[in-house]
Amino acid sequence: MQRLKILNTYFITHNVKRFVLEKPPEFTYTPGQSAHISINLPNWKDQIRPFTFTSLQHWEYLEFIVKIYEDHKGVTSQMGRLNTGDELLLHDVYGTIKYKGPGIFIAGGTGITPFIAIFRALFESGNLRNLALLYSNKTKEDIILHDELTKMLGPAYRNVFTQEGVIGFRERRIDRKFLIETIGDFNSRFYVCGPQKFTEEICKALVSLGVDPEFLII
Repeated sequence: MQRLKILNTYFITHNVKRFVLEKPPEFTYTPGQSAHISINLPNWKDQIRPFTFTSLQHWEYLEFIVKIYEDHKGVTSQMGRLNTGDELLLHDVYGTIKYKGPGIFIAGGTGITPFIAIFRALFESGNLRNLALLYSNKTKEDIILHDELTKMLGPAYRNVFTQEGVIGFRERRIDRKFLIETIGDFNSRFYVCGPQKFTEEICKALVSLGVDPEFLII
């Protein structure tokens, strides 16, 4: 277990907070990996939750981007109250989504976080080609790192909003019909990350449209 001091923390949307943390010496991880984290405070040390690294291995600090659920009064609600100088506890690192080559990325809400590190690594190395991102959120205010995603992906980045609620707006969901209209060719890798129901429904739709299950990375 490693103690990680918070160097900086602030909200990047109304309910998503960025944490910049001290990086332990010789610490290694890869884009798409996650860590089991708890808060170094009495009553919170044993409340362990998974969070995905959004920083890259060669950076001098660690970064996590965390959605704060105030209504749950749980770990993320408490993380919303943490400030510079407070500490998190890193218990272990484990593999989640691994980049296996070009494909179409489909993210729901904070499901974008493992993709952020992957895109950053590919962008830095000049290999961010033949990729596309479909990113579903309730409203524009919920998008995480919109400007950076636009800079990295350009026209290969598309937003889908489920609850925008403005005049002339047509609510859309990433469902089977949307996939048919938007993608056309399903002979590709698909990376899917988001809430469990979102992930299950999209994977089921993709397989029904002819995607090889071995080409699904979830």
